Amino acid sequence: MPDEPTLGEVMRRLEDVRQDLKDDLSQLATRLDGKVSLDIFELRMKAFERDITDAAARVAEIEGAREREREQQGELRRRAEEQRRADRRLAFSALVAPVLILLLTVYINAQGAAA
Repeated sequence: MPDEPTLGEVMRRLEDVRQDLKDDLSQLATRLDGKVSLDIFELRMKAFERDITDAAARVAEIEGAREREREQQGELRRRAEEQRRADRRLAFSALVAPVLILLLTVYINAQGAAA
């Protein structure tokens, strides 16, 4: 009989096993509470994909607007350069042509007076 445990010892061992089982179940419940269900995960992934698609569309829109703005700025630069060329031609013709006409008139008068 000395090999057999006493009734108190059996109860203590059963209580230890029950406590271990209770701890294991609470740990398992904690881990399960931290997990996300598949339905919620799929919904979140769809929302995430939709957000990415929206962001990509906004980026494309912004890039398109910037490209249009660059084209408009280039067109404005070309027009400004053409306007500057036209102004130079106008200034040349407004200043040089009268001087040439004056010189031609003086030359003709000098030739007429000499004749």
